[in-house]
Amino acid sequence: MQTVETLNEGLKRAYTMTITAKDIDAKVDAEVKRVAPQVRMPGFRPGKVPVNLVRKMHAEALTQDALNAAIQQGVQDLMQSNKLRPAMQPSVALADGYAPGKDAEITVELEVLPDVPTPAIDGLTLERLTVPADETALDARIMELAQGSKSYDDAKKGHKAATGDLVVMDFVGKTEDGVAFDGGTGTDMSVEIGTGRLIPGFEDQLVGVKKGDEKTISVTFPEDYGAANLAGKPATFDLKITDVRVAGETKVDDALAKNLGLESLEQLRGILKGQAEQELNGLTRTHMKRKLLDQLAAGHDFPVPPSMVDAEFQQIWHQLVHETEHEADPAAALAEIEAEKDDYRKIAERRVRLGLLLSEIGQANGVEVSQQEMSQLMMQAAQQYPQDQRQRFLEYIQQEPMAAAQLRAPLYEDKVVDFLFDKAEISDREVTREELEAAIESDDGFDTGTHSHDHDKPKPRKSAKAKSDDAAPTKKPAAKKAKAADAEPAAAGDELVEAEPVKKAATKKAPAKKAAEPAAEEAPSKPAAKKPAAKKKA
Repeated sequence: MQTVETLNEGLKRAYTMTITAKDIDAKVDAEVKRVAPQVRMPGFRPGKVPVNLVRKMHAEALTQDALNAAIQQGVQDLMQSNKLRPAMQPSVALADGYAPGKDAEITVELEVLPDVPTPAIDGLTLERLTVPADETALDARIMELAQGSKSYDDAKKGHKAATGDLVVMDFVGKTEDGVAFDGGTGTDMSVEIGTGRLIPGFEDQLVGVKKGDEKTISVTFPEDYGAANLAGKPATFDLKITDVRVAGETKVDDALAKNLGLESLEQLRGILKGQAEQELNGLTRTHMKRKLLDQLAAGHDFPVPPSMVDAEFQQIWHQLVHETEHEADPAAALAEIEAEKDDYRKIAERRVRLGLLLSEIGQANGVEVSQQEMSQLMMQAAQQYPQDQRQRFLEYIQQEPMAAAQLRAPLYEDKVVDFLFDKAEISDREVTREELEAAIESDDGFDTGTHSHDHDKPKPRKSAKAKSDDAAPTKKPAAKKAKAADAEPAAAGDELVEAEPVKKAATKKAPAKKAAEPAAEEAPSKPAAKKPAAKKKA
């Protein structure tokens, strides 16, 4: 086999490999001899079919298999002999005009991983923002649980509703010209006066109503209301009060804990305190990690493979475009991110560079993900799939190096980050939760003395309120969307040394994940352990 380098420019490489017809024919002969004893044919005893007849019958398939095997071996030899570290799967193509009996000319194109300079990890300084235990907040949380599990009793005849009472009503919403609008009609809606669930002014006008009353109230929808045809406009609601109930006494005691499935109030406090500490520790780590990555990004600049940047950008872009589909005005939202497309590409480049840098730091310092840890990751990931698809998923991860690398990457990165935390000089400062959250959301105000090189992060897009078909008077705050800039740096996957064969076998697909379940309403029966918040990523 002859190999000639045809391109060596930056991180791009290209080669032509010539596999002689003689080499291919030799592999075909070897394969024929291997399979001949297994071939059965009428008129011949098992294993006695002549070799030349086997070759004649299966020449095309055997030649294709031999060619693929030669290409695979040739690409692997090419990578090893030239010490190439592919950034992505190499592109392998058979030149036009090939026919059995002729030499095969193969082109191999790839981008290699850059030579990452020795990372400068000495002299790292970080500030750890900590939030002290807040017993007042803990008491407030317990009171919320107590109020959430409280019961309501029927009010005495003639009782006038007051703040804290539960009012049950039927309603019909109308525009200022008296026409009922879509989504503005409902029955048996229960509202606790004073919770602020409804649009401004609605609950205030429920004070003083009695069971059996009929009343018309006037309101003005907020300017940012989800339904554009109602936003900022006046409306009326015809109400029929079907019931008024008063809250029972709210007690914070062991009975409350037992009602939530626990043994005592002390145990409840312990669980809630642990959840709060875990959440705050997560926020502290998120802030420290962001500052750490900022310092690494500021101190290292080297070329990164465009193919890796493109792949990372496509992942970011897909997420952003998907989010625009849920905006009130998808076209406007899409136009907004289109205007920031270059900024998102810079984010992708930053992520790739940081991923390569963290990988280099980890390899240089012996950071590893053990086989036991990898097995745990696989089992945890498999739980996201239906029972009958979990085994397929595990087989897919075991057979696809890139899929395994992607699964391993977040844990590997966290272990490298922990290693760097141990190396850094860390000072502690107590702050409030609000200050810590503000420090995560903005680079201003809590700098550690090192300028944050996060200028490549576009300002977070203001999330337009999702258009709702339900124009009922409830107004719920829109959930914040994670910024693409806060995602993890793209991890450098395991090196790829195996090229795709010219004739690819059907690619195994991982089983489709089960559909995300709708978020359940907070059940008052038991304080379920909080799921860890999605990590904000630098």
